[in-house]
Amino acid sequence: MTDFQYEDLLPIGADETPYRLIATEGVSTVEGPGGRRYLEIAPEALQLLARTALHDISHYLRPAHLQQLRNILDDEEASPNDKFVALDLLKNANIAAGGVLPMCQDTGTAIVMGKRGQNVITAGPDEKDLSRGIYDAYTQLNLRYSQLAPLTTWEEKQTGTNLPAQVEIYADTAPGHEEQYKFLFMAKGGGSANKSFLYQETKAILNENAMLKFLDEKLRSLGTAACPPYHLSIVIGGTSAEFALKTAKYGSAKYLDTLPTEGAMTGRGFRDVELEEKVLELTRNFGIGAQFGGKYFCHDVRVVRLPRHGASLPVAIAVSCSADRQMLAKITPEGVFVEQLETDPARFMPDAAHPAVAAHDDETDGVTGTGGSSVVKIDLNQPMDRILAELTRHPVKARLSLTGPLVVARDIAHAKIKERLDAGEEMPQYLKDHPVYYAGPAKTPEGLASGSFGPTTAGRMDSYVDQFQAAGGSLVMLAKGNRSRQVTEACNAHGGFYLGSIGGPAARLAQDCIKKVEVLEYEELGMEAVWRIEVEDFPAFIVVDDKGNDFFAETMKPTFTGIPVRAK
Repeated sequence: MTDFQYEDLLPIGADETPYRLIATEGVSTVEGPGGRRYLEIAPEALQLLARTALHDISHYLRPAHLQQLRNILDDEEASPNDKFVALDLLKNANIAAGGVLPMCQDTGTAIVMGKRGQNVITAGPDEKDLSRGIYDAYTQLNLRYSQLAPLTTWEEKQTGTNLPAQVEIYADTAPGHEEQYKFLFMAKGGGSANKSFLYQETKAILNENAMLKFLDEKLRSLGTAACPPYHLSIVIGGTSAEFALKTAKYGSAKYLDTLPTEGAMTGRGFRDVELEEKVLELTRNFGIGAQFGGKYFCHDVRVVRLPRHGASLPVAIAVSCSADRQMLAKITPEGVFVEQLETDPARFMPDAAHPAVAAHDDETDGVTGTGGSSVVKIDLNQPMDRILAELTRHPVKARLSLTGPLVVARDIAHAKIKERLDAGEEMPQYLKDHPVYYAGPAKTPEGLASGSFGPTTAGRMDSYVDQFQAAGGSLVMLAKGNRSRQVTEACNAHGGFYLGSIGGPAARLAQDCIKKVEVLEYEELGMEAVWRIEVEDFPAFIVVDDKGNDFFAETMKPTFTGIPVRAK
């Protein structure tokens, strides 16, 4: 009989996180039975912690993430479009760090995971106090409300506070952790949340060739809708499907970076750093790049191997996007601490002489890699037939600069317009006259024309395109990410175009490109209303044209044929 052995399933190593102290009030120690010391935490301390964390992750990034963006600019192998996207994301980080415009318009679902030591005393429930701090952040800052409360199975209404949050508190019984309360805070936008996948596989996949072939197919299907470059997390195995998925989410947040790098008979999880490098190299050959072709589909990869039931092999995939929003935090007898994020991202910016800066801003030296030599300026003040006539002259992947009016409509507005068409009503004139931008803004700060206002995932609107274009609307669409074949076929049939905007730089678009915002229809829907906006030099790329071409079509086809066999 095998001897009893125990080890944490996810044995995380020493915490080397740089923290900053935000308060000592509301934290004290008291003596309890048997002379044991207890950490007493007031509700106000938990509220302050949550509010501060949500503020910081909405505006600041980790230095390591910013360094990875800078590395793209300095990499001779990076495509011009990789560099264009990376520089735009760095510019966006600098604007967001001002603390007014959040880095992304989708300020996410607030997620909190806490580990509470045995000698921690609170008034409770902790979930309520943390939620109050999250409420304060979303109602007092320029963040967006995205949470919908189901009133019936079919009816739902925006809560108007971005609550409820996902708050999970665990008991931490490890020796030495008695007087500490540790947290992981995340703000997970819909785009990256929608790119968490679970696959139920078999032992047949447990060899390097089979796994890489599997990942070649599945990782391409992530597409660009969640705003790459990604921090990619892959989990192989798991004691349950839900544990595999949760571990993948933690991996994408770098929470599991200090796991062991080899397995043991205890069944503990570990990182396979060798496979991580091979998967990263695999993604660099996809051709997808940082949204519009190139090498940088991923910044990095984490692969975690977990134990499994012999009859079950879950494989989970998750990503953290260009809005890499998470931080660690803790409460100890010394006070309330949050992870120190980067408040001066300007130090990662290249100087004006850097080739990437010149290519980004130069209107006569294009960065599209199509052979064209200029950024194409599109005047959106023209009638729609003239806009279409100009677009048809240029190939997919051509870089555009848009100036003029756009109509903004997304999920709920599309559903309402479809109901009108199905009832025999006409397509709204505004969708005939103007390109449609799939987006939903964050709150508008005082003195600015717009809140953070980046593109949303285009694929959610795919089912509407053929019907809308047949009725004369949505002939030019602007959003982020790849789209299905039905959109390419609709554009080919009706003479339409899908333009890709860079996913991620929502603060930069608000500050530099969006000059006016007004509600056209459905004001009661909040950020889901139909808006009319005026833009200036709004960057975009032709992704799908009127001739049946789709830039992403070739990049979706798996190409992995196996690892070459070395001669003995």
